[in-house]
Amino acid sequence: MNVSREQILIEALPYIREFHNSIMVIKVGGHAMVDKKIMEDIVQDVVLLRYVGIHPIIVHGGGPEITQKMEMMGKKSEFAAGLRITDDDTLEIARMVLVGNINTRIVSLVGIFGGKGLGLSGKDGRLIVAKKKAIQRITYEGKEHEVDLGWVGDVEVINPDILRIAADNDYIPVIAPIAVDEQGNSLNINADTVAGDIAVALKAKKLILMTDVPGVLRDMKGTNTRISRIGVTQVEDMINEGIISGGMTPKIRSAASAVQRGVKKVHIIDGSKSHSLLLELFTDKGIGTMIYDH
Repeated sequence: MNVSREQILIEALPYIREFHNSIMVIKVGGHAMVDKKIMEDIVQDVVLLRYVGIHPIIVHGGGPEITQKMEMMGKKSEFAAGLRITDDDTLEIARMVLVGNINTRIVSLVGIFGGKGLGLSGKDGRLIVAKKKAIQRITYEGKEHEVDLGWVGDVEVINPDILRIAADNDYIPVIAPIAVDEQGNSLNINADTVAGDIAVALKAKKLILMTDVPGVLRDMKGTNTRISRIGVTQVEDMINEGIISGGMTPKIRSAASAVQRGVKKVHIIDGSKSHSLLLELFTDKGIGTMIYDH
């Protein structure tokens, strides 16, 4: 049975009422970074959120574009436990892509769709203060190895005043995950972690992590094996069982940490599906995986 347009609008009403004047942090990543149409759909959805009384904040990654740029410059990407190993050259490429290319592109799109975008990195107003990650001990092929991730950081402090000022004046902040340490050095931070920490600092109603998959899948070969709900106490067991692995591991851990620290719910959704953000927020049927507290 076809659903009429007016039924869709009425279905959205209780959600619009519930979310009015709340803060939502939306992390955009994956192939939305390199697909113009996907990014346009996402930004259009975000601007609509602002016009119905929600305060959206965009945190963006840029992994695929950073990898592409590195390949163009003859440099191979290396990862450990889902995190990019970042030497001096890689950091400079990451800054160029994240701050110079992607951030300004998203801010421009916000303006095109009638919003007011404000481009920021973690260095602006000391928004994200971090410290260099310690040596990582990683087990693979049955042996433990020590890995230095280079200019990769752990968030120490979020200073969200600039974000509150922006929200109060109807701006949509667009944040690149480059932080600053106490010596003024730049540090590359996992964008999911940044989004989670910002959501906690602002007591956000929701954190939405947009990726390239429909959520957490019990079997990576079948999209119909999506797990719709995961309690925070289940996360480590699912990692140990291999259900959650690779780049999904830091994503789910940051989601669980955000919920444990006060964010109401975290949603992991497929950003490549047209207007998936609106479908997740304003319809009765969820389309991704929700992380929640018992």
